[in-house]
Amino acid sequence: MTGTVLILGANGRFGRAATQAFANAGWQVRAASRKGNSAPRTGVTAVAVNVMDTAALSAAAQGADVIVHAVHPPYPDWADIMPVHTKNVIAAARASGATVMVVGNVYTFGENAPELYAETLTPAPTTRKGHLRLDMERAFEAAAADGVHSVILRGGDFIEREKTGNWFDTYMTNKLHKGVFTYPGARDVVHAWAYLPDMARAMVDLAKMRNTLPAFSSFGFEGYSLTGHEMHQAVEKAVGRPLKAAAFPWGLMRVLALFSPLMREVLEMRYLWEVPHRVDGGPLAAALPDFAPTPLEEAMLQVLLPQSKDASDPRPAALRSA
Repeated sequence: MTGTVLILGANGRFGRAATQAFANAGWQVRAASRKGNSAPRTGVTAVAVNVMDTAALSAAAQGADVIVHAVHPPYPDWADIMPVHTKNVIAAARASGATVMVVGNVYTFGENAPELYAETLTPAPTTRKGHLRLDMERAFEAAAADGVHSVILRGGDFIEREKTGNWFDTYMTNKLHKGVFTYPGARDVVHAWAYLPDMARAMVDLAKMRNTLPAFSSFGFEGYSLTGHEMHQAVEKAVGRPLKAAAFPWGLMRVLALFSPLMREVLEMRYLWEVPHRVDGGPLAAALPDFAPTPLEEAMLQVLLPQSKDASDPRPAALRSA
């Protein structure tokens, strides 16, 4: 079952992956961004929508079967912007009858949670951003009583091919051309990762079966649960040579945080690199028994292979620049 999907934040990390995944599955995609400048592709219509504008958002959602809420404002703006976004998305869903698919993260569990992050756990956030995310999720849950259907798909840190300033591309693999792999935490602690093309495909599959789900439901996307050592080995295998291990400069980050609100927000989430955690993917696997995740080795090759049009050199990008 396909239909029309409005993807909010279509130029963002998850939004781009969702646009591709829904289009690949035959949906009519409205790729929404503030400027309406999403990359053209078959089955996709770019639309300009400011999610802060209630009327404009509701108008854009008319005729949509699904709304993907993938808008991610800058960390320092969450307290001011996120509640407005949530209210407006709920209003648009109520007016259109569309099901909202929400991109969730692990912040709601907090640093004292058990290692396995299951949707049955009572949320206990220990950061400001965790509380803000929990408020958002509870708003969607409350809206179910008013006829608004929503599904949360929760994943760990993103892995993707695009370089968008995430942990993987900006800090961990940015020095591969020098033979260095940087890791932000303890290397024997397991960390949750979500390969974006896979997570977006899982969201498409959940959207197809949305009418069989409760008015409000949430699923964890397991992705890859890896220690720092395991991630280091996976990257080494993809680039085809040993890499020196380097530690992330948290001391410098603390100095920068004295002047940068963004760095202060990043520091708040440091615990995720210090406490073991993995996402419980059991319920999602039961709901989507035919879903086949990409093997880690293949995902690493997809992420690290050269992106230029020159295919004459098959080596990973890190080796081409060496």
